Amino acid sequence: MIKPVKVAMIGCGAISGIYLKNITNVFSEVELIGVCDLIRERAERAQSEYNVPKLYEDMYEAFADPEVEVVLNLTRPYQHFDVTKAALEAGKHVYSEKPLGADLAEGAALVELAKKKGLLLGGAPDTFLGAGIQTCRELIDKGAIGTPLGAACFMICHGHETWHPDPEFYYKRGGGPMLDMGPYYVTALVNLLGGVRSVSGVTRTFFKKRVITSQPHCGEIIDVECPTHLTGLLEFDSGAVASIITTFDVYYKGQARFEVYGSEGTLMVPDPNTFGGPIRLLRPEDGEFRDMPLTFDYKENSRGLGLDDMAVALRTGAPFRADFEQTDHVLEILTAFQRSNDSHAAYQMQTHYDRKPAMGRHPIHGRLCD
Repeated sequence: MIKPVKVAMIGCGAISGIYLKNITNVFSEVELIGVCDLIRERAERAQSEYNVPKLYEDMYEAFADPEVEVVLNLTRPYQHFDVTKAALEAGKHVYSEKPLGADLAEGAALVELAKKKGLLLGGAPDTFLGAGIQTCRELIDKGAIGTPLGAACFMICHGHETWHPDPEFYYKRGGGPMLDMGPYYVTALVNLLGGVRSVSGVTRTFFKKRVITSQPHCGEIIDVECPTHLTGLLEFDSGAVASIITTFDVYYKGQARFEVYGSEGTLMVPDPNTFGGPIRLLRPEDGEFRDMPLTFDYKENSRGLGLDDMAVALRTGAPFRADFEQTDHVLEILTAFQRSNDSHAAYQMQTHYDRKPAMGRHPIHGRLCD
């Protein structure tokens, strides 16, 4: 077993709970040694509930801590760049919640800085490392649907203001359905089908204002500053083509579909915002969809799995699956829909992506390395 990598968490908001639970109770190759939040009470609650040794006054105190090896950036999307940049400049490796940055320029600047400093940089989503997408990848790679021809995936809802306690940032710079939920779908797509070479998109903002109906901001009005309905086409390096819709503007019961089409069958992929979920395979000789078993670990909510994979890479030199080559390629795709819309032309990708190795099968849950 490797020596655990020491981590400082910056940001103790809504998403931090599952990270705190999994880092302290599941994954043995990372050790949370400190927390920090602009709202001190949040950090105090996290420290108390999960017995975290240190509470930092601000992020700069965390970055100056010589014990800290990796900074876990769980701030809001528009804050990702500044926090990650400062951590890298302090010589810390960084694992960030999605997206890598609020726009392509931010992502490129962070990648350049990480390369210059010789530091690991990457991050969420790590759901693609879970049992659902990994099982789908294995089925595709073994020829269960023949040659992959394309895919279709849809994230449809009417926004987060009816349930989220602080939904405004979803409608500001760095927000919207593509930068919020799109990372799950696009990350799954590139892990199943490989890198993307061109993107075409049409974007709209159908509702310019949103009324919050959740507490504690019920009745407040949000001025929407980002696209909230995006439709696009992805052309992969392999020649496969995928369609995607992400929207905060449409009423829909349940969750829409994610399908991968091949020359010899069709695969129904689980919701990529989950680690497990049902998988269904249609082969022409069967004439109907069959349920497929999950053949990998981590089917429950395992956020932090990517951080643990980063820790193993840091200690052993193994490939880091959620590294900046992936998160930067995904960020370019996410932001390409708007550039295509604005230019009325297909956008040609500048970054290149090659899939990292699939997950292994370790007999001990919560451990990726012997």
